[in-house]
Amino acid sequence: MRALPVIAFMALALVTTGTAARPRSPGPAQRGLALAQGHCAACHGVTPNSSSPNPESPTFEDIANRRGLTATTLDRFLRDAHNYPDAMNFRLERGHVRDLSAYIVTLKRKGYKPTI
Repeated sequence: MRALPVIAFMALALVTTGTAARPRSPGPAQRGLALAQGHCAACHGVTPNSSSPNPESPTFEDIANRRGLTATTLDRFLRDAHNYPDAMNFRLERGHVRDLSAYIVTLKRKGYKPTI
């Protein structure tokens, strides 16, 4: 009768492992980070504690920690006011803008001191 609990445990392990092994699709913030690393990092510091290669471009942390900034206000800015395509050699689709906004707001920190 000891074999039954062992078999049950092995079956549970297989089911759990099978479920956990399935790849999850990345969320908006993860997609935004990938987009930032691929397209924005040439000018902006895009990860925590990074500096911007272009001194005229603020870091994403500095942007995220501006007073009143939300994903919605950032989304609006990126869609309407950012100097596309003059400063960049790519165009952002609406979904990419949402993902980038979702990522940038993850960099918001209480008590943050801007570098600029």
